[in-house]
Amino acid sequence: MTSPHTANILSAVNDIIVGKHQTSRLALTCLLAQGHLLIEDLPGVGKTTLAHTLAKVLGLDFQRLQFTSDMLPADILGVSIFDRDGQQFHFHPGPIFSQLILADEVNRATPRTQSALLEAMEERQISIEGQTHSLPTPFFVIATQNPSHQIGTFPLPESQLDRFLMRLAMGYPDAESERQLLSGTSRQQLLQQLKAIIDPAALTALQDDVSQVHTSPALVDYVQKILAFSRDSGLYEHGLSPRAGLGLIRAAQAWAFIAGRQQTLPEDIQSVLPAVVNHRLQARDGDAKHDFSASLVAQVPIP
Repeated sequence: MTSPHTANILSAVNDIIVGKHQTSRLALTCLLAQGHLLIEDLPGVGKTTLAHTLAKVLGLDFQRLQFTSDMLPADILGVSIFDRDGQQFHFHPGPIFSQLILADEVNRATPRTQSALLEAMEERQISIEGQTHSLPTPFFVIATQNPSHQIGTFPLPESQLDRFLMRLAMGYPDAESERQLLSGTSRQQLLQQLKAIIDPAALTALQDDVSQVHTSPALVDYVQKILAFSRDSGLYEHGLSPRAGLGLIRAAQAWAFIAGRQQTLPEDIQSVLPAVVNHRLQARDGDAKHDFSASLVAQVPIP
């Protein structure tokens, strides 16, 4: 069972992104939890379409930024230009001043440009020429990233990966969904016909409702045990940060809210755990394919 608003949102998203119900629900969970989303996968599997679909369904202003190696921070943030007539600088806002930003192939930009975006994500404001400019509300970044083995990529460092509440992978569609994609109406045509289910004010109200979902002391104990195990077990290069713990609780609240509940359960933590923690941990033995969330679920008992 899902809450009425979120059920309608997910239904509209799943009409476009076929066969990816779990991914769509996790993406909506991330946005309701007021987090930013990183989608890492091969080109052509629907990353951009998912971001555009969410923007349309949620009624958000949308900007797509195609990251390249020659992109500069000013291409994202904007620039102050001197007005000779008025003898003063005027700020010309960049595309970052939108409610939903798709940072496409973010790891093709240089670290300097990546940092400009990630600072805006963290502070929800930017500073240019000593002036502070607030970003819109709500404000989300959905970044896509190509696998790091591809040519011309600058991998995001761990400190910047930590700014993303969740990381997801789309994966190839199953055979039935792929046939529907190949033989049906194009996704671009369907996107053009898509109508907003809610507006930004209603989305902000939903986020406020999510923050009111009850989290018991026992559930906080469970999250603390997960954090402690990641730090003390010796299995990982670095343990999970307090930011990761806060993200786990926020994401679990949003997951429970989508399910139509006003209280979080340990199962909610376990449902969002892979998307929240797998990009924050590194195996000490160098195993890049290690499923960190599965180890945490297996090793940390529910109180």
